[in-house]
Amino acid sequence: MHEVNSSNLTPKYFILSGIPGLEAVHIWISLPFCFMYIIAVLGNCGLIYIISHEEVLHRPMYYFLALLSLTDVFGCTSFVPKMLCIFWFSLKEIDFNACLVQMFFIHMLTGMESGVLMPMALDRYLAICYPLHYSAILTNTVITRVSLATCIRSSLLMMPFTFLIKRLPYCRGNLLHHTYCDHMSVAKLSCGNVKINAAYGLIAAGLIGGFDMFCIAMSYTMIIRAVLNLSSEDAHQKAFSTCTAHICAIVITYVPAFFNFFTHHFGAQTVPHHVHIFIANLYLLLPPSLNPIVYGVKTKQIREVVTRLVFTEKDILCMR
Repeated sequence: MHEVNSSNLTPKYFILSGIPGLEAVHIWISLPFCFMYIIAVLGNCGLIYIISHEEVLHRPMYYFLALLSLTDVFGCTSFVPKMLCIFWFSLKEIDFNACLVQMFFIHMLTGMESGVLMPMALDRYLAICYPLHYSAILTNTVITRVSLATCIRSSLLMMPFTFLIKRLPYCRGNLLHHTYCDHMSVAKLSCGNVKINAAYGLIAAGLIGGFDMFCIAMSYTMIIRAVLNLSSEDAHQKAFSTCTAHICAIVITYVPAFFNFFTHHFGAQTVPHHVHIFIANLYLLLPPSLNPIVYGVKTKQIREVVTRLVFTEKDILCMR
């Protein structure tokens, strides 16, 4: 079971145990996770399709939303299929290099999601505070450059994780008490010095999550100041309503993310391990499954397009 290459103490594979202590109910736990994954894939692919095919949605806000949806689809797909294989078929082995690839994409796409939420906040700030210059500032070229910069930033900051993991000697076996290859969970199997890994994890979280949250907070501070200066109550309500969906997305992304981060780094002795693993999965799966619902319900333009498409389809079926 613990097959290790003795020449360099690098395991050929890891064994993912799933959620430790809850192995007997893995099948039941898999059902809501599977349902959330289906909702995430169908919902986000649906949003991408609608935004790409409806000209009324060809605006900066919806381009960023399409990028967020694309990130969510790849993000949950990077770990859910393997997790379901563990729960359903006990296929627990994962090759060492495949583990590194999964680790990179999970952390990179998580950073991408945070990175996309930040320009979406700036988009709302420009739309409310500078409506006359909105289209001139957020051109397609600017949107493309911001999207590429977000992807490159996340990739460059997350790439060192794989090298930091690969340099470590593994003499504590290859049984990983997790459902996917998380950076610090893998590092803790090493008998080497993992202080650099922990320190870099904090730095990366600060440079991505901390920086993005600061920019989002600044954007909404300026939005609130601008809205409060409006004389009409209807104008207040209309301005805030344009931000509702984005605020909900921020909450469902950052609350479980920070809870997972702080319990992993500072609450390991107080939070039961199975609770931490459960939260770690929810933190990756909850935003992709809820974002399409939030934007579908809270965004008037998307709601109108979906309603029109549904009733048009019904009319076509009735005619047949």
